[in-house]
Amino acid sequence: MFDKHYANKMLRNLLKKLENPERPLLGPNYKALTFWGLLLPENVYKKIFYLTMHLLVTVFTATEYIDIWFVKNDINLLLNNVKITFLATVSVAKITTFLAWQKHWKSIIEYVTKSDLAQRDSDNKKALINNYTKYCRKITYLYWSLMYTTVVIVMGQPLIKYISSPSYRENVKSGKESYIEVVSSWVPFNKNTIYGHIAASLYQSYGAIYGGGWITSFDTNAIVIMVFFKSELEMLRMDCADIFGKGKVNDKQAKERLKNCHQRHVDLMA
Repeated sequence: MFDKHYANKMLRNLLKKLENPERPLLGPNYKALTFWGLLLPENVYKKIFYLTMHLLVTVFTATEYIDIWFVKNDINLLLNNVKITFLATVSVAKITTFLAWQKHWKSIIEYVTKSDLAQRDSDNKKALINNYTKYCRKITYLYWSLMYTTVVIVMGQPLIKYISSPSYRENVKSGKESYIEVVSSWVPFNKNTIYGHIAASLYQSYGAIYGGGWITSFDTNAIVIMVFFKSELEMLRMDCADIFGKGKVNDKQAKERLKNCHQRHVDLMA
């Protein structure tokens, strides 16, 4: 019997592990960027491993373009290939720029973390901070759920079709139909044999899984950072309005508040 209470507990424990007290806003997003290798580790061997993984997905995207030539006479196969290939191309472009501008992205992430931590001790901003943190978590987890569900469906579609359709199985065995692919791509062997299809499906599944990891980690990180910038502007406006306070504030306090607001504005614009 399905234990709903146990499942909820497991889910809470999983989400808790994604949190990072040192990065209260970007905790899950930072872990995703690290897990999928967008933030390259300092260790040389681990860095080479992740760069190899990125290269393999990039090569996989190139094989999707090659396959367009072989399916160009079948409009259905061509359209199915093109829609996936263009999405993969966008993903490759995103990740290539992220890796090329790694230093700048790290600088932005550290700035967001530092600024967020500096504001979390403020009593009059707790409601705003809690709201945008919850909003960022919802965006992140819903986006992840949608993407990973899509990846599972895409990977499982060929097997489900083969198991559920006797006519499809017979047509494949007789050569009237080809095996349905996870993702339309070219391989240097015959993918219409059982072993060739399995080998192609494994590589295609790898591309789908890692590509999904790319998209989810990059996109949610970018969205959360944009949400933070908007919230930081709101908090800066609150602090600017409070430079002279509601009560008696001496010149020294006012100057310190003014300097703080000015420095935050400079950092935000940098």
